[in-house]
Amino acid sequence: MDGGDGVVVTPEVRRAYAYLGAVTERPTAELWDLVDEVGPIEACDRIRVARVPEALAEQSASRRDRVDGAALMDSAGEVGAHLVVPGDPGWPAHALEPLDRPRGRRRGGHGGVATALRPLGLWWRGTADPALSLGRSVAVVGTRAPTPYGRAVAADLASGVCAEGFTVVSGGAFGIDAAAHRAVLGAGGCTIAVLAGGVDRLYPRGNDGMLRAVAESGAVVSAQAPGTGVTRYRFLDRNRLIAALSRATVVVEAAARSGALSTAAWAAALDRPVGAVPGPVTSVASVGCHLLVRDRGAVLVGRTADLIELAGDMGETAAPPTGHLSSWDGLDDVTRRILEALPVTGGSAPAEIAASAGTAPTVTRAVLGRLLSAGAAVRGPEGWRRSGDGGVQLTIPVT
Repeated sequence: MDGGDGVVVTPEVRRAYAYLGAVTERPTAELWDLVDEVGPIEACDRIRVARVPEALAEQSASRRDRVDGAALMDSAGEVGAHLVVPGDPGWPAHALEPLDRPRGRRRGGHGGVATALRPLGLWWRGTADPALSLGRSVAVVGTRAPTPYGRAVAADLASGVCAEGFTVVSGGAFGIDAAAHRAVLGAGGCTIAVLAGGVDRLYPRGNDGMLRAVAESGAVVSAQAPGTGVTRYRFLDRNRLIAALSRATVVVEAAARSGALSTAAWAAALDRPVGAVPGPVTSVASVGCHLLVRDRGAVLVGRTADLIELAGDMGETAAPPTGHLSSWDGLDDVTRRILEALPVTGGSAPAEIAASAGTAPTVTRAVLGRLLSAGAAVRGPEGWRRSGDGGVQLTIPVT
């Protein structure tokens, strides 16, 4: 298969990328330089016999005889995963290339540790199409120890942008990450969990069931090869990847020192918009968000509309920044169509409403849930109907 950049992705090429992605701890400048110069297969052969520059020989010395690309592919296949590589139609080059820009700054690192660059492949466990799911994506991240407020806001933002066709990207962790993933799963949307270890080792184990559900409807993704465990620095690399795969990042709750802040820092470094949700000034869980707004230029996000403006296409607008709407004028097009499709009396099934409004069933269910919470819709024995008098004077909270 030719992905359009001149690389034919044969099984041999894919096995070579599997080897190259695991032979060094991180994808280094020296490794990418070799791949760019001679291609993945020749690069693989040279590394195996240590016929490479000294720096790369040192980086790969402990693993060059231990890594088996074919075995890694087999391990991935056992859990229904596969490797997406440069040249594949779904390879997100536009998202990942900024990770090693400019090339001249890719060498050296600090303390002898090689600077990490874009991955040589993504281990992809799930049904979502990489190109489609990452074309319109937003990261929702935050603390592993959220307050009830933080959980509620994360769920509301995630389900809200999901209803507008966004993929929600997060890290699969406890707390804000899990709240975001679960909200999208409940709304029938697409969510991607980026892991710090292999996709065959779902982590944390307490979220195993949720991550399996994410893989069934979206994807569980990692730059780490199957069988790889988690470490602190792999979590930091995971944060880089979350930022790169998202058009914008919003931090819901975070302490002054938090992994979510590293994700926000990477997003800013990649010229991606960063948002932060405000919280009580007395809440330790919101200190990091307040610092992002005060010191790092993050955009204050308090509702779905703010996040859509942050991550949407240029010119994409949302409802005006008022607490409530006294008419339908400020509603987004999808919500307005579904609201108009609701009968004033009796009731209709979600499938009928979706057909009338011309919206996807998953989007329709998500919007109906928001309208129900807002008191603008009622679900009765006969189905869904509009609440109130059916006119334009409904009071609908802006989400």
